[in-house]
Amino acid sequence: MRYLTIALTKGRLASKTLELLEKTGITCEEMKDKNTRKLIFVNEEKKLRFFLAKGPDVPTYVEYGAADIGVVGKDTILEEGRKLYEVLDLGFGKCRMCICGPESARELLESNRLIRVATKYPNIAKDYFLNKKHQTVEIIKLNGSIELAPIVGLSEVICDIVETGSTLRENGLKVLEEVCPLSARMVVNQVSMKMENERISAMIQDLKRIIREEQK
Repeated sequence: MRYLTIALTKGRLASKTLELLEKTGITCEEMKDKNTRKLIFVNEEKKLRFFLAKGPDVPTYVEYGAADIGVVGKDTILEEGRKLYEVLDLGFGKCRMCICGPESARELLESNRLIRVATKYPNIAKDYFLNKKHQTVEIIKLNGSIELAPIVGLSEVICDIVETGSTLRENGLKVLEEVCPLSARMVVNQVSMKMENERISAMIQDLKRIIREEQK
């Protein structure tokens, strides 16, 4: 039996995923050692290998088959646009992708005017404005504090992830439109889904059962 390789998004998503997997009987004690310098972690009994990666890299590892399974945010799946199967909403890491700005920008969105949109997610923003709203926009890619862009006049609005909205409120901005809901998702390599269908499907069913129980 070959190893199934699972790529986890570093940080909170990895911790939550491991908690969830433990409830299905899948553990990886090696990963709990905060001082380890190992890159690959193994569960010999279940023939599983785990590794941690930055969010945007997880879909790449999965598409190319370096990982059979990945856990990553829906925002990253949409932005990266990789060829893979999205098989399960894990129900944590919930937030929203939104168009935000000052109240004065609302009429610019409603009147379909040409505006500038600052974002870390140019592909998601482009798809939303061109395909859903049919509005021509200029998209400005930023990497840092997106909320700054409308305040200093770089853009009229931003396309960004909103959890509580407190940062927006503190800076005089608000959610003007919702693009889509987001949460952590499980993705699977297309070839792995065929070759290892039985093992992967069993893992998905176990996770679904735990998620259902937790939602009761």
